[in-house]
Amino acid sequence: MLTTSTKRIKAHHQRISTLLAFALLPLSGFATDIFIPSLPNMGMSLHISGIQVQLTLSIFLISYGVSQLFVGSILDSFGRYNLSLLALIIFVVSNIIITQTHNIYLIYLMRVVHGVTVAVIVVAKRAYFVDVFTGDKLKHYLSIFTITWSTGPIVAPFIGGYLQSVFGWQSNFYFLAFLGAILAILEFIFSGETLKLPSEFRLKKIAGIYSQMLTTTSFTLGILMLGLAYSMVMVYNMSGPFIIEHQLLLTPVAAGYCSLILGLAWMIGGLIGKYTIDSPFYKKLIINIGLQTAFALIMVFSLGFMVNLYTLLFFAFIIHVAAGYTYNNYFTKSMRTFPNNAGIAGGLTGGAVYIMVSFLSYVIIYAFPAKDERNLSYGYLILILSSALVMLIISRLKTARVSRDSKLTDMNATL
Repeated sequence: MLTTSTKRIKAHHQRISTLLAFALLPLSGFATDIFIPSLPNMGMSLHISGIQVQLTLSIFLISYGVSQLFVGSILDSFGRYNLSLLALIIFVVSNIIITQTHNIYLIYLMRVVHGVTVAVIVVAKRAYFVDVFTGDKLKHYLSIFTITWSTGPIVAPFIGGYLQSVFGWQSNFYFLAFLGAILAILEFIFSGETLKLPSEFRLKKIAGIYSQMLTTTSFTLGILMLGLAYSMVMVYNMSGPFIIEHQLLLTPVAAGYCSLILGLAWMIGGLIGKYTIDSPFYKKLIINIGLQTAFALIMVFSLGFMVNLYTLLFFAFIIHVAAGYTYNNYFTKSMRTFPNNAGIAGGLTGGAVYIMVSFLSYVIIYAFPAKDERNLSYGYLILILSSALVMLIISRLKTARVSRDSKLTDMNATL
């Protein structure tokens, strides 16, 4: 629990602290994406297979997702600041350990540590905004979460491609350690605790909150949509470098540029989501999924006529814009559903999403190995059609609820 000696955020540091919170949100994207251009070379350097090196991504996603399921309740009870600062320090140390080893199993272990520490940091910073802001300002900040987060997938592979070409795969983890150290120092100087009313840490009560959230149909279906949307990005991340470097015979720098472009696509989707935030929710999402389905089908059919880097980027760009739009809308909706338990809601949302993503992306890559654009297009299509099915279920549930409410209103009017 919090004590009177806990360092509180100072009013004149709030603006800087808010900027730091936004700066830490993309950390999960950096931890995932910076060494994507290095995957093929990392495998050769460590004398392991492509599947084994891809497992470093899946292990991070699983540990990151599972950790988020639990850290939210801990942060709601014991505070955000001290735990997130400690997690940053451990994150720095784990990256340094990776640079000093060629043992893939130790790297796997450190990727588990990455997942746990990044979960604590990101869930704490998501909750920061709900702690500090309310009303339209909170809605505004939540709507730019995915835009800010997308700077990780945009910038990280771009930096990683150059680091790989000049210094080798270990330099990616040196960079993560340096970034984490700078942010930890700034957090120590400018940030502080924001939790005003700690929740009592009682397992029965916490279990009841989780149960309430998971039995709220709109919340759980929203999580499913988030998982399917982000899986499209992760399927590309796990296969794109192999397609570009092995099939198209281009360099890690080229793979980094491609990831940069697709990161921009995700950000554009988030920006469109922000600027259409007041449009009818379900109508705009149905239109978005419809367009995404159409382009995925065109991508599959076009492979019989042309296959090159430009067609790969064109179709992937459109699909990632639509995925970013879906994610932005459903993330904003999910985070606002349970404002009194922001840590748990953020942790449960992020945790469930990343567990889904780790499972779905690995299964799809296993079924359609990372060798060519055709297999990538099949992966996209499966995820998009699954999203369309979920949207159909959501639409029917919404129609049934409106019909039920209308009948109740008529009955009350009659009485």
